[in-house]
Amino acid sequence: MNTLLTQNDTQRRDRMLTLGAAVIGLGLLFAFDSMFDRFTMQIFKLCAINVILALSLNLINGFTGLFSLGHAGFMAVGAYTCAILSMSPEQKEANFVLQPIMPVLLNVQMPFLPSLLIGGLLAGFIGWVLGVVTLRLRDDYLAIATLGFSEIIRVVLTNAQTITNGSLGLKGLPRFTTMWWAWGSAIVITLFLVLLIKSTYGRAFKSIRDNEIAAEAMGIDVLNMKVLSFTISSALAGIAGGLLAHYLTTIDPKQFIFLKTFDILLIVVLGGIGSITGSIVSAIVVTVLMEALRFLDGPLNLGFMVTNGIPGLRMVFFSALLMIVVIFRQQGLMGTAEFSWNSLARIGLLPKRGQKSGKGVE
Repeated sequence: MNTLLTQNDTQRRDRMLTLGAAVIGLGLLFAFDSMFDRFTMQIFKLCAINVILALSLNLINGFTGLFSLGHAGFMAVGAYTCAILSMSPEQKEANFVLQPIMPVLLNVQMPFLPSLLIGGLLAGFIGWVLGVVTLRLRDDYLAIATLGFSEIIRVVLTNAQTITNGSLGLKGLPRFTTMWWAWGSAIVITLFLVLLIKSTYGRAFKSIRDNEIAAEAMGIDVLNMKVLSFTISSALAGIAGGLLAHYLTTIDPKQFIFLKTFDILLIVVLGGIGSITGSIVSAIVVTVLMEALRFLDGPLNLGFMVTNGIPGLRMVFFSALLMIVVIFRQQGLMGTAEFSWNSLARIGLLPKRGQKSGKGVE
């Protein structure tokens, strides 16, 4: 396709294509909600939650260059906060059988949205406190510190019987996380991160990732920018935790062990560290494959032999996939690149823009 467009034509084309893609996406959500069975819709909602988790971790690891392994802890804070605030007094009394819940929390009941936002804000506040204390560390030391924090949160949740119901967890939560809540939150958070990365703050994050010393020499307050990135990421993880709690309708501390963080890290690495598009695509693909490959954990007829079932075999597949990516394509699926309409123009699927803006080209 040899047709070239002026700069104004390109901007107009991009706006129309974006609007068209948004309309098509909204139509697909309506279609999926009416066409798919309940199990498929559960997987579809889980894709949206994993998109939020992957984007929040990528903000730290990919765009700011900090190696954090404490995401499961922030998820737990958001999940428990949202669950406790949104449960009715009757549900709390039915859950807290060994020890009664704190009286101040018994009669507190809020709608889902305020509970979700408060859970995210509390996770963000804890992330801010942790960031102020630990973000002077680097690399492996920071990873160990954040991993230790995540385990501290899990131990606290297990032993705070009058607040979290301890190891028994919380059951019978209202299923507030519908398809619209899950994907609506994912879309809003994606747009927020796109605008954030394109802003001066996003450029500061990237400069810290690329060369911290040079960024500081250019006048960037490195520590404060790190803390800001860590706080935003923690808040988003808390929101994802709240959505997950009301998606599963039951939570307990064992769901937020450090392996949960590695599941999210797998998605980020496969999609591309430093790519919003890569995290979205990878989150959807990995979530679907997690369920599609569940048969690997059961008995398998290989033709020449029949296995009795090897629990966890599907995770061996993802481990091998991660090794292959690390060895042969360390940048992941997208690297640091992002999808754009111009990328389609470069491969000939859309008209290209002319070299001189404001002048038509034959």
